[in-house]
Amino acid sequence: MQKSGYVFTPFEAPNQSPFEKLFEVFSELITHTSGDVDEALDWLKILDKEYGLTTEEYTMEDFIEDLKKKGYLREEIQPDGKGQLSITAKTERVLRKNAMDQLFGKIRKNGAGNHKSKKSGQGDESTGEFRDFQFGDSFENISITESLKNAQINNGADEFRLTEQDLVVEDTHHKSQMSTVLMIDISHSMILYGEDRITPAKKVAMALAELITTSYPKDTLDVIVFGNDAWPIKIKDLPYLNVGPYHTNTVAGLELAMDILRRKRNTNKQIFMITDGKPSCLRLPDGQYYKNSNGLDQMIVEKCYNMAAQARKMHIPITTFMIAQDPYLQSFVEQFTASNKGKAFFTGLKGLGEMIFHDYETNRKKRIN
Repeated sequence: MQKSGYVFTPFEAPNQSPFEKLFEVFSELITHTSGDVDEALDWLKILDKEYGLTTEEYTMEDFIEDLKKKGYLREEIQPDGKGQLSITAKTERVLRKNAMDQLFGKIRKNGAGNHKSKKSGQGDESTGEFRDFQFGDSFENISITESLKNAQINNGADEFRLTEQDLVVEDTHHKSQMSTVLMIDISHSMILYGEDRITPAKKVAMALAELITTSYPKDTLDVIVFGNDAWPIKIKDLPYLNVGPYHTNTVAGLELAMDILRRKRNTNKQIFMITDGKPSCLRLPDGQYYKNSNGLDQMIVEKCYNMAAQARKMHIPITTFMIAQDPYLQSFVEQFTASNKGKAFFTGLKGLGEMIFHDYETNRKKRIN
């Protein structure tokens, strides 16, 4: 009698080389230090002393030398003649891929323009429904079985003929494209209260960038940051993103995001906003800043509501990820969301990446009207 079942064995770590083990830790540290190689290496040395990451056969100096040889680090000569280490474009790509693997899991690459909409049309994913053949339909979508069945019904089995009127095609989903703007709050509160909130936001941006460029290359992703003002940053600059001594000018971020999306040709457009606090700053027409960190300032709040409503008129939904759960902020976010008819998530840092990925995937499966 043959027995079947599961055999449980002790966990065995993947067989990694000394370089791979150290590089895994270094990649995480370089993200937390916003690309500061010297600080990341200092932390790595502290961890090495505590946990014995290196050996006599493979020292920290060997690891740093390998980082240079493999193209992960370069040494730049400063004006004072001293050399300074910095990460390369190769390292930036690795950080984006690691962020995607951490937050979104192992995602298979798909073809370009893979956004299903509710409308049928030319595509490569079946809807399960049939319709008559029309001029311009791909021959690959012709259902042979259904077409032969029609030919027998229409022309009889004795004298078999297959005409154009007998042809039936299996409908497919129309593939749409998506333009996304990711807004990241870099106000000072993103590192206050003993909690690092900017690093998870940065990881989400890197993961989303890697997902879109590898799986949906016809989609677009623009990343903007907002503090006292708002400005776009390039995807390659994400590892170096850091907070500043800023207030939170949500209006400036929304204005820039909408201006970017206004110039996109894609029908599907959306804004993701990651923030941890209330709007507390406006730039007035004369260029001066109006700031108020005490409670919810009515003038600033009303301007935010107006921007949300304006985005709705442009058919741009806004999804807000509030990395704070202060009860007094919920009423503002809920009314802001109602003005836009968008969505809001009140969340801590845990699970932020999964939620953004889920929302991105949900939106790309429907046509935004």
